[in-house]
Amino acid sequence: MKQEFISHSTNETEEIAQKFAKMLEKSDFVALFGDLGVGKTAFVRGLARELCPDASVKSPTYTIVNEYRKNGKELFHFDVYRIEDDDDLYSMGFYDYLKRGICVCEWSENIPWAIPEGAYRVTIERTEESIDYRRIVIEKD
Repeated sequence: MKQEFISHSTNETEEIAQKFAKMLEKSDFVALFGDLGVGKTAFVRGLARELCPDASVKSPTYTIVNEYRKNGKELFHFDVYRIEDDDDLYSMGFYDYLKRGICVCEWSENIPWAIPEGAYRVTIERTEESIDYRRIVIEKD
C-alpha cells in the first residue's frame, strides 16, 4: 500500500492525517520521517483529532512520549530525536507501549532497528513548488 498527498497548509496536513487515522487499529505503529519543521507534529495533531478529540498535542521533544486517551482509545506520541541507542528505548519503556495502543513516532530515522514489522511509514517533505507545500507519502509493507 502506498498513498501520496500534496498538502498546501498545516490545516491540510492535519486533515490528511485525520482521514488516515480512521484506518488505524489498536496496536498500529506510525513511523514519521522528515526534516525539522516539515509538519510531523501537525500530522500527529490530525491523528489525535480523530482518535482522541480535544487532546492538546505538543511535540514531546523533552518528555520523549506524550499519552492521549479518549473514548477507550490510546495514542502514544514519541519524539526520539535525542535517542542514541536501544538502551535509551528500553529505559523509557518504548517497547511496552507497542502493545498498549496506537504509537506514532517522530524522527523514526533515528531508530530503524526498533520500527515494528508492518508499521506505517509516513514521509513528509517540502516540495519544490512552494516552501509551504508538503508531499506526504504513507506506506505499509
